Amino acid sequence: QVHLVESGGGLVQAGGSLRLSCAASGRTFSSYGMGWFRQIPGGERAIVAAVSRNGLSTDYADSVKGRFTISRDNAKNTMYLQMNLLKPEDTAVYYCAAASGTIYSITYTSPGRYEYWGQGTQVTVSS
Repeated sequence: QVHLVESGGGLVQAGGSLRLSCAASGRTFSSYGMGWFRQIPGGERAIVAAVSRNGLSTDYADSVKGRFTISRDNAKNTMYLQMNLLKPEDTAVYYCAAASGTIYSITYTSPGRYEYWGQGTQVTVSS
């Protein structure tokens, strides 16, 4: 098992930046494919970005391409999401998630593929 804790959320003006972190503890972090998801009230949890176990493959939702960057540091057991040029429509609760049994260089974008989830961190972008 792995335990995930997100941090770095907050309130920011449109056009600003935030960096989310996801700290993992438990089983070897590099064993897991990782992803960031977000959810608005009444909505479904949706992929924001995913990164492969080796960190070399990434995938992004079309709405964040060119603005967000996902990365991971397996030595520090931490995943990051750098969010630039934030828009009010980016407002949501952001969750990090881990998927076991994944291929080393492949990303996974379906929420159903992920077994472990953090508690979420709120990101609010004001206009």
